[in-house]
Amino acid sequence: MEYAIRVKGLTKHYKDFTLDNVSFEVPTGSIVGFIGENGAGKSTTIKAILDLIRKDAGTIELLGQENGAGNREIKEQIGVIFDECYFPDGLTVEDVNRMMKYTYRQWETETFFGYCKRFELPGKKAVKEFSRGMKVKLSIAAALSHQAKLIILDDACGSLDPVVRNEILDIFMDFIQEEEHTVFLSSHITSDIEKICDYILLIHKGKLLFFENKDALLYDYGIVRCTEEQYRELDPALSVGVQKNRFEVEVLVNNRQALKEQFPDYVVDQASIEDILLYVVKNNIKKM
Repeated sequence: MEYAIRVKGLTKHYKDFTLDNVSFEVPTGSIVGFIGENGAGKSTTIKAILDLIRKDAGTIELLGQENGAGNREIKEQIGVIFDECYFPDGLTVEDVNRMMKYTYRQWETETFFGYCKRFELPGKKAVKEFSRGMKVKLSIAAALSHQAKLIILDDACGSLDPVVRNEILDIFMDFIQEEEHTVFLSSHITSDIEKICDYILLIHKGKLLFFENKDALLYDYGIVRCTEEQYRELDPALSVGVQKNRFEVEVLVNNRQALKEQFPDYVVDQASIEDILLYVVKNNIKKM
């Protein structure tokens, strides 16, 4: 299997936070959703991948090249979309096109203006007059207009309304129809992650908790609502996270089928990606 991103032992120390020995591999041709609560380490990981911060330990490979973010040939094949637009405020869409033609050797003017038209971006207005959502759409248009093979998003779509987000997700689905294309999507909107991603990467307080196939997660994981006594009868190996209230115990289990075989009368609901995030993170907070 080929990998668009390979991270091994990535470590970065700050005064009050540590990205702790993070390792994962993103298969080429996939969409990977990167989730975790605010401050979990998502942006730090992405900045390290892009060589925007100096790592303290570990190796990073992009598109088959170690330290790929420092290689011009590799950098030209990466499109990056942050939650902020970094084009100068005084530029118009036409100015951005002219600038990017001198930045990327494979810049496609027609493709860029096609996306700008699709996103209804005004050609004569300066970037400073754009709404936050329009600025994100401009960044997306630019990222998709220079024949990139890898698109990396750092919580970029949170400011977009659901209709536009859905359109953007469809664009990324089209993008990966070419087998060499890959999307690495960091987002706090778990419904978006659940809709389009092939794999889920979960980070919490600087530590990687799991990297799993999304369909397998949704098939295997479930939520059991039971009494305290019934909870004590459950196999501890099945329990991933627990939430107790006055009336019942809610348990996130990692194997619905095994639970149903053991307790056929128990009602087990399918867990969403958001459920998995909340229960897993809460369970790990209790362990710390």
